Amino acid sequence: MPGTLGRMNDWPQGWSDDNRGTPRYGRGSAGAQPEGARVMRQVRRGPAAPPGQGGYGGQVPPQPSYVDGGEGQDDGRGGYDSGYNTGQVYGSGRRGGGVPDGGDPGAGPAQPGPRPDWRRRIKWTAITVAGVLVVTTVGTYFWADSKLRREVDLSTVVDRPAAGEGTNYLIVGSDSREGLTKEDKQKLHTGSAEGKRTDSMMILHVGDNGDTLISLPRDSDVEIPTYKGSESGKTFKGTGRHVKLNAAYAEDGPTLLVRTVEFNTGLHIDHYVEIGFAGFANIVDAVGGVEITIDKAFKDKYSGADFQAGKQTLNGEQALAFVRTRHAFAASDLERTKNQQKFLAALAHQVATPSTVLNPFAFYPTVGAGLDSLIVDKDMSLWDLASMFFAMKGVNSGDGTSMNMPISGSSGGNLLWDKAKVEQLVDELKNDQKVTVKG
Repeated sequence: MPGTLGRMNDWPQGWSDDNRGTPRYGRGSAGAQPEGARVMRQVRRGPAAPPGQGGYGGQVPPQPSYVDGGEGQDDGRGGYDSGYNTGQVYGSGRRGGGVPDGGDPGAGPAQPGPRPDWRRRIKWTAITVAGVLVVTTVGTYFWADSKLRREVDLSTVVDRPAAGEGTNYLIVGSDSREGLTKEDKQKLHTGSAEGKRTDSMMILHVGDNGDTLISLPRDSDVEIPTYKGSESGKTFKGTGRHVKLNAAYAEDGPTLLVRTVEFNTGLHIDHYVEIGFAGFANIVDAVGGVEITIDKAFKDKYSGADFQAGKQTLNGEQALAFVRTRHAFAASDLERTKNQQKFLAALAHQVATPSTVLNPFAFYPTVGAGLDSLIVDKDMSLWDLASMFFAMKGVNSGDGTSMNMPISGSSGGNLLWDKAKVEQLVDELKNDQKVTVKG
């Protein structure tokens, strides 16, 4: 069996019968399962030994060369299956989604990755959104707080009455032309008078039993009491002198006005808020105008008013004319205070609507225009200011009371307050009771 021995001796050196008994791949393999998916080296054998030189015949046969088999390579005798040579067996990771390269063929097809943890994603999204809202809110608060002009020091007001229940705001509209150009003054019909005077004055009481807005006619007859000068610091003794209420502001500004209101009513004023012509018009324009219903048509060449009856939206220029008009009415000052109350309540309602508060394109211009224009006392906070606006909105919605200071008559052009009614009104406000007095 020389030929048989020659073929047997073709096994590479060092291979034994035990090696040959091990299941192998390739032609004639008895292995039922592959060892693993990998690139197998191809064995290239030299020519068989010549007949008659069985075994090694004293000569070392050519050693087989081992090369990495590639797809399409063959040794001329069938070689190894090209799929095995490339490691792409039993549907490898590159063909059909089987076992990945280097993986365990016994593990079966690759499993899909873990499902997304939606609860965790929702949690972190909520935390991120909440964080952004907190940062935005805090930033907005400090931005707005820095814009308040805290210029009135109520601590310099002397002989003040005791504070009662609830919070009392003195709201003043002045005829200040600050910030107005010559063209603005002509457009708004403000004139060019120097200094500033009070065009409107109101007391807003905010309490647990309904909010109350009380207009103080600027022609109200009041006594100027002893007071401390806001700039000089000197004490000016009261002499019983009676003047119109707006003269107190003209004489020594906000602190004397507060002192005069407190002296003549007995009501403690907690906060002071003042706005001029330009600021008022800017706020109205910033909210896109204010809708209001005018009961009767009227014109006034002094203020520039020219209105028809009915529901309409007023811009800043028209709104200023509306609240300043008095020459068109018989009871000029009293009718004007009613219009002022009506419009300011409507303005507060517009500012506090979701369309303004929740819309940054409306909110920031409105707040910016308003806070730049307001002059307040040094203890005023943004929360106090917000409380004031929401109370005015409530009055406009019918949740509170709107009235004039009770009047009993007039003397020398000054309006006289009804002392008995004023005393009852102040007592109800001090005790935060529902107001029963009629203006």
